[in-house]
Amino acid sequence: MLSTMHDMPLSLAHLLRYGSTVHAGAQVVTWTGSGSRRRTYAEVGRRCSALAHALRGLGIEGDDRVATYMWNNAEHLEAYLAVPAMGAVLHPLNIRLFPEQLIHIANHAEDRVIIVDGSLVPMLAPHLPRLETVEHVIVTGGPSSALAAPSGVTVHSYEELLAGRPDEFDWPEVDERSAAALCYTSGTTGEPKGVAYSHRSLWLHSMQVCMSDGANLRQGESALVVVPQFHVMAWGLPYAAFMIGASLVMPDRFLQPAPLAELIAAERPDFAAAVPTIWQGLLQHLKQHPQDISMLREVLIGGSAVPPSLMRAFEDDHHVTVLHAWGMTETSPLGSVARPPAEADGEERWRYRYSQGRFPASVQARLVDEQGRSVPHDGVSVGELCVRGPWIASSYYGVSAPDKFVDGWLRTGDVGMISEDGYLTLSDRVKDVIKSGGEWISSVDLENAVMGHPAVAGAAVIGIPDERWDERPLVVVVLHAGQAATPAELRDFLAASVARWQLPENWAFVSEIPTTSVGKYDKKQLRAEHRAGRFDVIRP
Repeated sequence: MLSTMHDMPLSLAHLLRYGSTVHAGAQVVTWTGSGSRRRTYAEVGRRCSALAHALRGLGIEGDDRVATYMWNNAEHLEAYLAVPAMGAVLHPLNIRLFPEQLIHIANHAEDRVIIVDGSLVPMLAPHLPRLETVEHVIVTGGPSSALAAPSGVTVHSYEELLAGRPDEFDWPEVDERSAAALCYTSGTTGEPKGVAYSHRSLWLHSMQVCMSDGANLRQGESALVVVPQFHVMAWGLPYAAFMIGASLVMPDRFLQPAPLAELIAAERPDFAAAVPTIWQGLLQHLKQHPQDISMLREVLIGGSAVPPSLMRAFEDDHHVTVLHAWGMTETSPLGSVARPPAEADGEERWRYRYSQGRFPASVQARLVDEQGRSVPHDGVSVGELCVRGPWIASSYYGVSAPDKFVDGWLRTGDVGMISEDGYLTLSDRVKDVIKSGGEWISSVDLENAVMGHPAVAGAAVIGIPDERWDERPLVVVVLHAGQAATPAELRDFLAASVARWQLPENWAFVSEIPTTSVGKYDKKQLRAEHRAGRFDVIRP
């Protein structure tokens, strides 16, 4: 028996129409460094129509790929909405990738158009001659004349291209399973790999972002989106905001602690999202330049494990709740969110909040051992996390990865445990866990413990070869300015919370820990630097 329901496709064209009319008065606010420029969602809708007409005029049809090379701002939001709504595929390019990776990605995706922020033209221009399929470059927020394009590539001004275009567009009906957007992994192992999100997956993911057990984005509030729009679609926040009627506050290129603090003071957002390194920098800035940020109802942090000390500091010092979440490019990215169960109280709530959270109903999860056998969800047994669901990738775009997608499940490469009530606690990445004397040491647990010391600004742990134990941890530490700590002092500090056999003997102090293009500590580079003998390793 079939249902009697309408089979209406879940398309981003409908989301664009809905948000720009029902939530017409909501705004996208772009920070300029000294103030804000504003557009209502109604204006955004009209400009999306003009952009779609302009792209049609450039020959964009079907599922042609339109790339962006931009900061978080109003124009980037317009591309987010217009490109998939017209049936094409949006491809946000990561501006922090190495040149060879950027070139590989653009060519692999077969991008035909790139929309680039004027301030980023000097970064993109040297690579254009090697982008094999690009025919047009559209420059926003700056003069198009600043870009000398290679033969076969035409340069346009974004505003000139939109000028005079109709402010209505006949948005096509597309199959909800069609690709709407394409993002690539950060390439920490091998070449970056593409994940093609469908209209359906983005729609369902947006609903989860708005749900109370998700990010709980709310109508009438404003969300500060610090997480880049090229990083897993800004965690789905732009689409969710258009769906629920929350205004968006975009920081553009002003991502340092001081301008972010100024932006928060000026716009007073209710919600914010960024990776841990952003909030660590802001927390340190607030220690030196106190200001009230308690208007932030919640701060969503993902991308890597959040140190408990960071969560406590925001709660105790600034009355801001940190919401821990887990996800990855392949999961759109919302996989789990650490909201405690209603019955939890006191310190028990913190135990849940420190975890990576509970999976929503649409995400199924299991743990497997090294032989691929299922591991119980008892809060004790450890295995590799596998997930599946309507916004979870089942393959990569144009690349075979049989070891990554097994029996209908995505093998995440994350190691951890799942409690009986469905909460995920990750202990490490498969490639980062340290095997010492036949036992496993979690680099994440050590990092969080070291970060609890008041003198420590950042800490990354990698395994290094050891003749007796096979591997032992090396702790790479950045200290706060004006602070001092010795390896012996830090080791004694860890002794209260870390098993004696796990206490690190190897320490290195650096001025900065390298990060990946999405703000995670780059342990691949740390291991390479250690092999090259670039660390002054100290043993207490």
